[in-house]
Amino acid sequence: MAGALRVLAAEVGAVVVVTGRPAALAVEYGGLAGVPGVVVLGHYGAERWEDGEVSAPEVHPGVAAVREALPGVLARVGAPEGVWLEDKGRSVAVHTRRTEAPEEVLESLRAPVAELAAGHGLVVEPGRLVLELRPPGVDKGAALTGFLRERGARSVLYAGDDLGDVAAFAAVEELRGEGVAGLLVCSGAVGDAPVRELADRADLVVPGPAGVVELLGALGAELRAR
Repeated sequence: MAGALRVLAAEVGAVVVVTGRPAALAVEYGGLAGVPGVVVLGHYGAERWEDGEVSAPEVHPGVAAVREALPGVLARVGAPEGVWLEDKGRSVAVHTRRTEAPEEVLESLRAPVAELAAGHGLVVEPGRLVLELRPPGVDKGAALTGFLRERGARSVLYAGDDLGDVAAFAAVEELRGEGVAGLLVCSGAVGDAPVRELADRADLVVPGPAGVVELLGALGAELRAR
């Protein structure tokens, strides 16, 4: 992906990665530190990585509270073996994919997790077999819209693969109504159906991360040739 973005970034106004993960972690995972011009908006836009620097506000106090309380809540409701917590620093995620019945376990945890989040001023962001407790007022749609307005964008291609990307899809659809050209891409895992809500709204569905790399690589090559 880093190679495709390096070519693309030289030919377009901006390349931005919008992720629920910490910005620096996304940079590390994606090998993005050596890609000039790429901006990473981490924690759904609460963090910004640009030119090697991360900027962010103070962490919401509710995150520390739920981090401490979650193990007790999961024990009280009888969460089975395989449920695990991911501490993202600015949010905490509850994963069920390692359990024997991940979908059923996820449903059983929705209510107690939502109650805990609300009690500490947080919201729950659902994803594929995960419930993420995070501060309100930040999502991929708001992050993407703010960035595009900052750059005065006239067009946007957005690719996503999870429920957290629904807000960004909605943002692009709204921007279309304002005259911004937008292409929505759903990345579906090979051998697995893509998130249906994204696929139904997408202009294009590609076969997972490899499909995104191929698409962006071809776009960068086409623009470079012009």
